[in-house]
Amino acid sequence: MKNFQFLPTCFSAKLPIKLSAAMVISSFFPLLSQAQTPTLSNLTVSAVLDGYYQSEDRLMTERAKGFGIGETELAFSASIDDMFFGKLTTVFESNDGESEVNVEEAFVQTMALPNGFTVRAGRFLSDIGYLNNQHLHSDSFTSRPSAYRAFLGGHYFDDGLRFSYIAPTDLYWTMGVEAFSGDSLRAADEHGERAFDSTGVYTAFTKMGGDISIESSWQLGVSYLRNENGQLTAEEHEEAAHEEAAHEEAGDDHSHGASYTGKNTFITDFVYKWAPDGNYKYQHLTLSAEYFRVSDFMVPELHEEFSGAADHDEDANSKDYHQAWYVSGVYQFSPNWSAGLRYGKLDSQLQHEGHFDQQTLKETELSVAWHNSHFSTVRLEFSHQSNLGFENVNNDNVMTLQYVMTMGAHNAHQF
Repeated sequence: MKNFQFLPTCFSAKLPIKLSAAMVISSFFPLLSQAQTPTLSNLTVSAVLDGYYQSEDRLMTERAKGFGIGETELAFSASIDDMFFGKLTTVFESNDGESEVNVEEAFVQTMALPNGFTVRAGRFLSDIGYLNNQHLHSDSFTSRPSAYRAFLGGHYFDDGLRFSYIAPTDLYWTMGVEAFSGDSLRAADEHGERAFDSTGVYTAFTKMGGDISIESSWQLGVSYLRNENGQLTAEEHEEAAHEEAAHEEAGDDHSHGASYTGKNTFITDFVYKWAPDGNYKYQHLTLSAEYFRVSDFMVPELHEEFSGAADHDEDANSKDYHQAWYVSGVYQFSPNWSAGLRYGKLDSQLQHEGHFDQQTLKETELSVAWHNSHFSTVRLEFSHQSNLGFENVNNDNVMTLQYVMTMGAHNAHQF
């Protein structure tokens, strides 16, 4: 402290040593209080490491055969001030031996609006369905159900705006609307000649739930997605068919784009959770199910054309919708072990030489996971696929070994 003189020498020499030190230290407090901002004082940094080995390729999944990294995540979040919260999430992935970096979240959200209203703006996960607003590393299986992979590109995040509201009711009841650019949900446009709407996707959702007893709770959700750019045009349906077939033959798609689109998507979801005495630490059971229906994937002129062809061809398919569903059960039978079983089915349509062919994909997945703590998971999963009408008809049985490790403080997961 030789170079700092806070008091005149003649005065400080007469003060006791302890009193001089106290005065010197206290002189820093105003400077520190001015330098500290709300964001710098509560910034949360976290990272999630996701690695795997997979024995074979799977349809429409981003995990390819062999060793690879999944959605390895680096996230920053903080209360910006007493009015706003912000979050930035970057995701690192491996694609054909090359690393990719994507911004999955970059949003601000209000914290002090009255009467249960919230506004979120930027890039974020849509709140439709049950799984979509959750990060992939929080799943109990190595990949999302085929419904998500086919219709939402695994999980749908986009640039947009959300208005949501939590009702002051005894039951938990939330509702909201969203508007997005919708780039990843656009119908195929191989030559880049189509004029798309800049705001292409609108959603509305509502969810309600509550406790049945101290041990059980439930949640029911209904969602709607309107895709203004989701229909195939008469000029583009052949190119769309070729593009879909190419994706299927490759076995994976790293663009986070939907494999099948349509104008209207309806989703219903239900979740039930149980834990002895309400204590989830030692044992708990989660049962969940979702149903997707994607309709109006052809413009009216194209629909009439293929409907007429179907009238003259008994084998032709004129259905103008895709659908998919899954049911899942995950039981953590000890603090360190859990097992999950999931079954799902996808029914889709693929254009082929003047008509649409029916496609069917059935998947059964069995997962066993070891959790050393809340921050580390090692998972072994067996998946059986059976499909009809897809280009890739091999790889019926797939084994995947995955680890998910979390570093730093991480936000709580959704219900």
